[in-house]
Amino acid sequence: MSKYLKPYNIFLFIVIITFQIEAQNIYKRTLKLMGSRFDITVIAKDSTEANTHIDTAIDEISRIERLISSWDINSQTSEINRKAGIQPVKVDRELFDLIKRSLAISKLTDGAFDISYASMDRIWKFDGSMTKMPSEADIADSVRKVGFQNIVLDDVNSTVFLKLKDMKIGFGAIGKGYAADKAKSMLIDQGVASGIINASGDMTTWGKQTNGDEWKVAITNPLNKNKAFALLPITDGAVVTSGDYEKYVNFNGKRYTHIIDPRTGYPSTGIISVTVFAPKAELADALSTSVFVMGKDVGLNRINQLPHIECIIIDEDGNIFTSTNIKINKI
Repeated sequence: MSKYLKPYNIFLFIVIITFQIEAQNIYKRTLKLMGSRFDITVIAKDSTEANTHIDTAIDEISRIERLISSWDINSQTSEINRKAGIQPVKVDRELFDLIKRSLAISKLTDGAFDISYASMDRIWKFDGSMTKMPSEADIADSVRKVGFQNIVLDDVNSTVFLKLKDMKIGFGAIGKGYAADKAKSMLIDQGVASGIINASGDMTTWGKQTNGDEWKVAITNPLNKNKAFALLPITDGAVVTSGDYEKYVNFNGKRYTHIIDPRTGYPSTGIISVTVFAPKAELADALSTSVFVMGKDVGLNRINQLPHIECIIIDEDGNIFTSTNIKINKI
């Protein structure tokens, strides 16, 4: 009899584990946070547990918004902007470190990413009201106060100082990714085994689906946004797509996107979609915009030098270019 005991116990163990996995379900909630659409998906045993976890993620994202929002007059970011050219502002270490990482990305991308873009005068309009190009003088003047080199950090005192009067910082190109990362981290700490945070295209995942398959992300075809041209698996990582297929203008036969180079004041040209895969949504968020600004050749070269980062670029003619270690199976 003993020779059947071990196999029986092993079989029983497998049945129990299988039952536990199959008992999990996918729960999703969609809402507006940070001025954008957020889709929060978790795997849980029932709706009560799922809603508790989703509420936790919402609270964390809302906390991040209160910290980094330049629209909230009570935020530390707004205080930094108010004291531009006047005096340094002491901030929470979390905000200080986010700004510090942002400056590192600015250096990495030669200023293609720059949180001081918020200082830019909004002379380009992508709502259909523009009838002609802004003048060269107006474009040059629009970026007069932009420049990450004018953001001074004091590591010891945790202060931030903007050198120029009326200079501003903003986290529009990194904030949603950061919030998604923080919500994901909190849910993992609370024992949520699997899920997705999708912050208007800034997507971060962990774990697997209930059937054991990896989560998959659809890459939108920018020439037909209702269709995807590829479906790629993603596990414990982030993917962010920046596209210009909805906001752009045409002047003199040339297409200008709403993604503007903070160094020159001119919109980016030549690319219509950039998708970046990275371990963190914060980094993928910042790099997707940066590659757009840097252009195909410089952008791919820079991505290929970074470990664990991959990229897909689609140019204005619909041609697809990828970083070295990514393979696309079209659908």
